[in-house]
Amino acid sequence: MKEWGDLFTPRQALALTTLARLVRGVGKNSSKLQQDRLAGAVQCILSCAVDRSAEHSSSLCRWNSSGQKMQATFGRQAIPMMWDFCETNPWGGSVGSWESLMECVLIPFETTLSLQTVGNTAHQSAVSHALPNESSWCFFTDPPYYDAVPYADLSDFFIVWLKRSVSGPDAAPFANGLSPKDDECIVDEIKGKDKAYFESTMAKAMAEGRRILNSEGIGVVVFAHKSTAGWEAQLQAMIDAGWTMTGSWPIDTEMGSRLRAMNSAALASSVHLVCRPRQGRLVVPPSGGSSLTRIPPEGGTTSLSINIGDWRDVLSELPKRIHDWMPRLASEGIVGADAIFACLGPALEIFSRYSRVEKASGEQVTLREYLEHVWAAVAREALTLIFAGADATGFEEDARLTAMWLWTLFGGKTNGTAEDAESAEEEEGEETSTKKGKMAGGYVLEYDAARKIAQGIGAHLESLSRLVEVKGDKARLLPVSERTRTLFGKDEQDAPTSRGRKKKQDRQLGLFETLDEAEADEGGWGEKSAPALGDTILDRVHQSMILFAAGRSVAMKRFIVEDGAGHDQRFWRLADALSALYPPGSEENAGLMGC
Repeated sequence: MKEWGDLFTPRQALALTTLARLVRGVGKNSSKLQQDRLAGAVQCILSCAVDRSAEHSSSLCRWNSSGQKMQATFGRQAIPMMWDFCETNPWGGSVGSWESLMECVLIPFETTLSLQTVGNTAHQSAVSHALPNESSWCFFTDPPYYDAVPYADLSDFFIVWLKRSVSGPDAAPFANGLSPKDDECIVDEIKGKDKAYFESTMAKAMAEGRRILNSEGIGVVVFAHKSTAGWEAQLQAMIDAGWTMTGSWPIDTEMGSRLRAMNSAALASSVHLVCRPRQGRLVVPPSGGSSLTRIPPEGGTTSLSINIGDWRDVLSELPKRIHDWMPRLASEGIVGADAIFACLGPALEIFSRYSRVEKASGEQVTLREYLEHVWAAVAREALTLIFAGADATGFEEDARLTAMWLWTLFGGKTNGTAEDAESAEEEEGEETSTKKGKMAGGYVLEYDAARKIAQGIGAHLESLSRLVEVKGDKARLLPVSERTRTLFGKDEQDAPTSRGRKKKQDRQLGLFETLDEAEADEGGWGEKSAPALGDTILDRVHQSMILFAAGRSVAMKRFIVEDGAGHDQRFWRLADALSALYPPGSEENAGLMGC
């Protein structure tokens, strides 16, 4: 498939080109519409319906067997590969028909008309806006998500149809054929756009927003990206542009069954970062350009106002702020990755109120260094919520890391079972995962996020290779079944590596065989013996789960009662905490029920 036309079968292309031709002729065929100057408006609305039809009439549409319906081309922000596809009847009354798509397209237009508000819109660059200084009271933006979405490339799918269906002045944006890509603010190394390019371009856009906003106005930046690098780049751009973050609120805007929610610690919400202009007023130099100068708000004689913060004061205030926010967020159902990023606003208010923060030596503290402390403060506070009523420091580092890892992914309130996730996978066209946050038989986090979580709770990934596997930019918390060889007497080098997505039956057979081998190596456990107790509380909980899953109930009872694994109250506290963290329907959750 080398051209956009290759995505459509001959009859799909015929139907869509016919629709585009008919829509393009709407103005010419209706003198009444031409007289009322509505031809252009009607034509634009109909063109939107043509675009929707193209998404529902390509050879990349798929059949959702659980919902017994067709799914359109884009289940995510990417063009998928389909081994087989289904077609809709554009003249019928089912999903994907012209009638149903027209009803869908009219909704936003009808909503806009119902507001009965007069406004103006303009198509301009975010880094060079025409509005004068301090002319706005609100700056609201949903900027590009770093390296997550190739916006301009995906736009071309729709532009090739829009340019065929609109005419007159409305066709001007499509004169060049495809979307402009040179100034796109994303990270894409293939296009030569790296992190430095993203930060500098985003800083210019944020500075423009800061320039046009009244000194008493408010700014809101919407962000919902799982990459710590993406967050750091966006936040750095905002701080460099003269913004002070005063809050961050997660608002449910994301589909829980979308692909990104299935295989990562993705946000279930879009985090709305609330910000204000930092103390001082920004003006553009007479020569123009994007460089900005800050002067005192009352028009003093100083050309630059610098407010330097003390690193010790910032660090002392941070834990208190997180301690105030985390319970509040938890009470509102905001947990896991959502809670982590929702704490960024309150935490960054401390840091971003200063033009720079310095240590006693005079060294400037970078945003990246500060965010390391933010993650640590959030992790420590989260552990107090996970182990309510218990001292989290009483657990070894592997237990603390496992609990925090699962909390980040699932937040202790997983929605639905494994079967629900598999249905969502089919609907979204996912090809690599069957459970949210689970990939290749484990629980996956971005490596940098995993490292920060571990560091924040006093754990070290490099010393936990029996529990965590690192490959490239991903870190995988091993499922309990893969720890069988390690926990039952086998050498660490014999522990199984990722075996991909095998059938459940195959995994169980491996578990039985591994236990048989471990028992044989010890001369048999017999009637009165059981496997040796693991080194840590987490090891012992996992051993009990494996024994239950393998049907060794007698051995499990001896292990917990007679050999003393259950005599330590931390065993039961950890098992109880993990039962609320592992997703329903998972093998781990079933094993904990047996304990």
